[in-house]
Amino acid sequence: MKTINNNTYSTQKKQSNSDKATFRARKKMYDILIQEFPISTLSSIIDVGVTADKEQESSNFFEKFYPYPERLTAFSNQDASWMEETYKGLKFKRGDGLDMPFEDNTFDLTFSSAVIEHVGNKKNQQQFIKECIRVSKKYIFITTPNKFYPIELHTALPFLHWLPTNVYRTILRKMGKHFFALEENLNLLCKNDLINIMKNFLQVSFKIKDISFFGFKSNLLLLITKND
Repeated sequence: MKTINNNTYSTQKKQSNSDKATFRARKKMYDILIQEFPISTLSSIIDVGVTADKEQESSNFFEKFYPYPERLTAFSNQDASWMEETYKGLKFKRGDGLDMPFEDNTFDLTFSSAVIEHVGNKKNQQQFIKECIRVSKKYIFITTPNKFYPIELHTALPFLHWLPTNVYRTILRKMGKHFFALEENLNLLCKNDLINIMKNFLQVSFKIKDISFFGFKSNLLLLITKND
């Protein structure tokens, strides 16, 4: 049985083909981010949900690509304080993404990648987006795996995640994948889920983009802009 890395919610190994593929996919996400938002001109950015993992190439990819660590705050419920040494000028803060210890409109951009599917039920996912919007002055960029990609990216199992949720979680438990069977650890979203959540936020504009892998939409990108 593959060992789960509880810091990254994945079973992929350092420098494995899946880790390298994830890194390439996340570079595509970063490229879309810099095309859509003027991040080089922003003075403060928060990365919500950084990981304590130091091994996987795809971990904390924003910090790897972004050239101004002194403008960054890394935020997580994991202990990723080591990032302050690795990325000089970066500030690390530990806490809960559902109740962040920051004032309204603190950061120019709230960035979060592959976190919202790990915060629990739909109510929590809505609260997570609400907090990401609240602490941002203007821009919010959130990514998540697409529920309708044929391979579930955490378990590497095909198609089972398309079954009714209770059936899917029962099968995972029977397969010994108890961690991913829990809603609090993995609750996948599709495009319509994001649209339905965003109906609750009238003070913003949003669009949803995607990236593809082998011809299928593998990841969804939620781009939000606060209205003036």
